Amino acid sequence: MTRPETPRWAWVLTGSGHFFVESFELIHTLTHCDVFVSKAAAEVLRMYKLKLDFPDTMRVLHDKTASSVPVGSFYHGVYHTVVIAPATSNTVAKCVVGISDTLATNVYAQAGKCRVPSIVFACDTAPELETMAPGGLVKVYPRRIDLENTAKLKTFERTQVVESLAELRLAIAHRREALAGDG
Repeated sequence: MTRPETPRWAWVLTGSGHFFVESFELIHTLTHCDVFVSKAAAEVLRMYKLKLDFPDTMRVLHDKTASSVPVGSFYHGVYHTVVIAPATSNTVAKCVVGISDTLATNVYAQAGKCRVPSIVFACDTAPELETMAPGGLVKVYPRRIDLENTAKLKTFERTQVVESLAELRLAIAHRREALAGDG
């Protein structure tokens, strides 16, 4: 595989429903983006009745291999930024302890090994949250360990953890600006 003329965004969808629809809509604002769909995300897409209908400049990569074959592209300079949004507490916890046994955690690990910046929209960021489930608004109460893992992930190099949809939008806008300045 050769380095692409236009490096791409890598957007990972996990199994969290927390601002899933809004995160999904943000993907549509990007060009040259690969969408990594975990097995759990495929289930959430069905729950929210969303379809993977993206423009031709986007590719969809499904979680179909045990070794997460699509992550090999990081070694060839294909990606300039990783976005994991929304990120489940499971994904955050595995990233914190260095477990890379899912598509999402493999993408994060390979991005780190290749010095590709990551933006992670963590779901569990406060002791009490409201989130939209397929059946309507629900209250959730993240565990102390979930909040601690989110705090730990904030200390990782080349990782920006955002806690709200507004912060996610802003982080993407800042990354776009940074990329425009590089070109």
